[in-house]
Formats: sequence, structure tokens, C-alpha cells
Amino acid sequence: MTEAYNWQLLERAADQPVWITDDETLAHYCKAWQALPLIALDTEFIRVDTFYPAPGLIQIADDKACYLIDPLKIEDYAPMVQLFLDPSVLKILHAGNEDLELFLYMLGVLPTPIFDTQIAAGFLGWGFSMGYQRLVKYALDIDLEKGETTSDWLQRPLTVSQEHYAALDVAYLPALCQQQMAELEERGMSDWAREETALLLKQIPDNDPDGVTYYQRFSQAWKHSPERIAALRDLTAWRERISRQRDTTRNKVLRNNALLEIVNKWPMTPQALSRVEDVRHQQVKQDGEVILGFLKTAAQSAAAKPPAPIQRPLSYEWNKPLKVLKAMARAKAEEINIAPEILLRKKDLDALIRTENQGVFSLPPSLSGWRKEVIGDALLEKLQSLEV
Repeated sequence: MTEAYNWQLLERAADQPVWITDDETLAHYCKAWQALPLIALDTEFIRVDTFYPAPGLIQIADDKACYLIDPLKIEDYAPMVQLFLDPSVLKILHAGNEDLELFLYMLGVLPTPIFDTQIAAGFLGWGFSMGYQRLVKYALDIDLEKGETTSDWLQRPLTVSQEHYAALDVAYLPALCQQQMAELEERGMSDWAREETALLLKQIPDNDPDGVTYYQRFSQAWKHSPERIAALRDLTAWRERISRQRDTTRNKVLRNNALLEIVNKWPMTPQALSRVEDVRHQQVKQDGEVILGFLKTAAQSAAAKPPAPIQRPLSYEWNKPLKVLKAMARAKAEEINIAPEILLRKKDLDALIRTENQGVFSLPPSLSGWRKEVIGDALLEKLQSLEV
């Protein structure tokens, strides 16, 4: 660790974080940060009753201080966009999925390149899905409090405790990153970690903003007729659009269980709809006619645009082969001291089995890259030898 990113220095700086509350000051610091090799990023936001996150704070740590950027006052984010897209500045986050979603929503861009300390911890065998407090304790032997986890980050002014908590969320990231990068390099896993973070960036953008494929998540409905699947497709797509328009949660529009029950029971009147489990009276009053309309036009919808089938859950016959393949992955993970959950995910095995074509399997895209060499080819060979 270089002296410039000494965590003790940044820990002390977190006692008096620098507030950035106007466009001119933000532009000044963004220009300065572009001259650095790395910065740490975090956010605080509220997303309880809304579809979109309401940003409350953006935290940055550089080599000297911790900064709190106030999104309730900043109007011009162009300098931050430029910083985020600067390939010479590494942006460090911890468990950055939700932060990245917020940045994409606020700024229209994702920071790149990034380094995620939670992902790195998995590669190094420190633990899978480690929280920030646990990671700081593991690597630096520092105990952090969780007192402000559920704070109201939209209130102003923030309390001294909130400011300190938010600043500490970025104060240790540069040191953690440098320690992890050194260990990844020593173990020959640097490229693996870069590949995984690049994959994370690809997964953040919403590729189905209209919700037209959302219905395929309801594996319980795989046996339904094309007419009922079309109704489920159209209902979930409508819910997605309405949730965004009203900026409210999907559950407030219609719960998942309610969607399934509507398609199962097929109510034809508002009275019948009101008797469906998890459908509230207010929902019938506000959206009942629209919901019933999708059932009434389901046959035409299925004929005009036949829905893609919902994948059937894997047969119980795959239980034993799955155990064999999982055991292989666990043994390999132990051998190379990596979190087994990052080496092989349940969805990877499911995708591998579904490649079957007349008894021949192939590696799905999710088992390409570094996973192909480490475990993918071995799984494929073993799978071909198993009897199902």
C-alpha cells in the first residue's frame, strides 16, 4: 500500500468529510480526480416505496480526503460523467450492483474501469458476498458500526453520525483494493477478477425495460396453455410499464402471487377479481378493468404474437447428477482456495444441462472465459459420462 492511500489518513479524514454542494466545486474536484490512478465510490439512497432509487448522497475518497456530494443540490453532472468514463482512473466499489444501477439512472453512464472488493474477496477465498463491515474486519482488523444502515439519507442536514458513517464507507476501499490487487496478481487471478467485473457492468443495464420477457421468470406456469401464458406475459409487461410510470414498486401495482392466481383462476368480473388472493380492493378499483381486459384479449394476443414457452423446471432425474457436478466444483474451489459460489453458480449448471441436444452437451456462455479452463471443460466431460 502506498502512503498516498494510507487508510489511517483517510480514516481520520472521515471525521471531517468535504461537502460538495455546487456545480463549480464538483467540476473542480472531478478534474483533480482525473489525475489520480484510483478513487473509491459509494452511494446512499432511498428505495422503499418507489421503482427508481432516490439518491441521497455520493461518496468519494481520493488520496487525501473523503467527500460527500449532495445530489439534492448538484445540477450539472457532466464533469462526473467525464470522470466516470476516464479509462485511466480505476473506480473502486464494494458490492457495487445497486450503486451502479443508481449511477446509470442518474448519469446515463456506468463508471469504468471498476474494481469490486466483494468480488475480489470471493476470488481470494476470504468469503462469498462479504459485507463491507465484515471485509474491513477481516482485512484490516477494524470494527465498524452499522448504526446508520437504515438512515433517512434525504433529510437535511444529515447528522454528524450519518456523515461519518458515509465517509467511512469509502475511507478503507483504496487500501482494501491495493491489498486485494497484490494478492490477485500473486495468485494469477487478476484477469479472472477483471473479467468478472466486466461481466457485472454488462449485467447492469436493463435490457427489457418494457417487461416483455419478465413472464418467463414464472417457472410455475410452464404447463399453461399459450392463451394463459400470453395473458401472463401481457399482464407482467403492463405491470412493468405502470410501475415505472407511477414510480412505485411492482408489488404495489400487483404482487407476483396475484399475477399467478389471476392467470390460474381466470376471473371475468371485478367481483371475481376481488376474490383472488393478494389482490387488494384498491387495485380492483384502480386497475381492475385493465387487468380483466388482458384476460379477455388473451386468445387474440396469443394468436397475433405467440408467446415463447416458459422453461420447464429440471426433472428430478437430474438431482443425482447435479450433486456430482456440485461436488466437483466444491473440490476444485477448495483446491484453488476460491469461494465455491463464485466458481460455479446454480444458474450455470442449469444452463449447462439445458444445452443438451440428442445426448450431447456444450458449454453455455456463462461457463466461458476463466470458468471454462478452471471448471467448465471438466464439468462438460463429466456430464457426458453420467447416465440420466
